[in-house]
Amino acid sequence: MSATTVLTCRALLLDMDGTLVNSDAVVERVWRRWADRHGLDGDEVMKVVHGRQGYASMALLLPGRPIAQNHAENAWMLEQETADVEGVVPVPGAGEFLGSLVAGGVPHALVTSADVALSTARMGAAGLGLPDVRVTAECVGASKPDPEGFLKGAAELGVEPGDCVVFEDSGAGIQAGRAAGMRVVGVGDRARVHGPDVVVPDLTSVRVAVDGGVVRLYVG
Repeated sequence: MSATTVLTCRALLLDMDGTLVNSDAVVERVWRRWADRHGLDGDEVMKVVHGRQGYASMALLLPGRPIAQNHAENAWMLEQETADVEGVVPVPGAGEFLGSLVAGGVPHALVTSADVALSTARMGAAGLGLPDVRVTAECVGASKPDPEGFLKGAAELGVEPGDCVVFEDSGAGIQAGRAAGMRVVGVGDRARVHGPDVVVPDLTSVRVAVDGGVVRLYVG
């Protein structure tokens, strides 16, 4: 049996794709079609796209292409992803985990590289309620791995960055959480190689308790 790690904090900042929602099937379909269209290796593309906004992935994969073109194509890609929810399911334990945060009055926010339409579609397809506080693509000027989204989430919750714990699955997201000065719980195998503070296979391995405004996370 693995040991349990206990983290104390005052708020949680939650990524969506790969953390609360398993949308890998859609991401694979849409981005491999994009790779084919641009003559790129699909496997190499999939190593880049998780966690980032689409325009930021395109900038890495097609260096030198005008940023305006990346933003324009990203808008089209977001429409494709929003319309395709086949295979979108909750990460195991996500519903119960979110329910425990609401029941316990735990300050928490969704911090996602998806826009409002995509995050609403995917959370709905997975049968998960949206947190009251949400930092989406429209809210930031820089994509993960920039820490802007997590810092905005902490500010909206009125909590210092060092008192927040991030839940993330991707390298870009874990890097963003660390750059924000936060501890990071990695979710799933994709997170393991990027050095989060602790890794869980899914959210069935996380329990939350609250005492006097202090949140205790029992992880593992």
